[in-house]
Amino acid sequence: MEEDYGGPGLPLLVVDAANVVGSVPDGWWRDRRAAAERLRDALAAVAEHGLETSGPWHGGPLEVVLVVEGAARGVPGVPEVTVVEAPGSGDDRIVEVVGAALTADPERACLVVTADRGLRARVTALGAEVTGPRAVRRA
Repeated sequence: MEEDYGGPGLPLLVVDAANVVGSVPDGWWRDRRAAAERLRDALAAVAEHGLETSGPWHGGPLEVVLVVEGAARGVPGVPEVTVVEAPGSGDDRIVEVVGAALTADPERACLVVTADRGLRARVTALGAEVTGPRAVRRA
């Protein structure tokens, strides 16, 4: 699936919604869609201000893509956060997003937020960097 992710020069942050939401036992399982919406809203500030880390993700702006699956499908995007639905596996969709972005611009900074070891291996093989859910759970 070829899609255009972002403007030239903007670092890309791709967030595994299911993995990040599931990293905090706050009752997310009662309403997965609402949990994904809360994460999306928190990511709006990240898009503007960046992450509390060094490198291209410190400061901002960033292009933020939130990948949702399952019961979280249907969460709308907001101007600061693009929401991409996975028709099947969220991991497969994240790999597609990263692959499309890095094919379009191999020099682009791309960071995937997930704790999933298998997904981490797949996206680093494409040239992305990875970090854990704590990087975006500050809001």
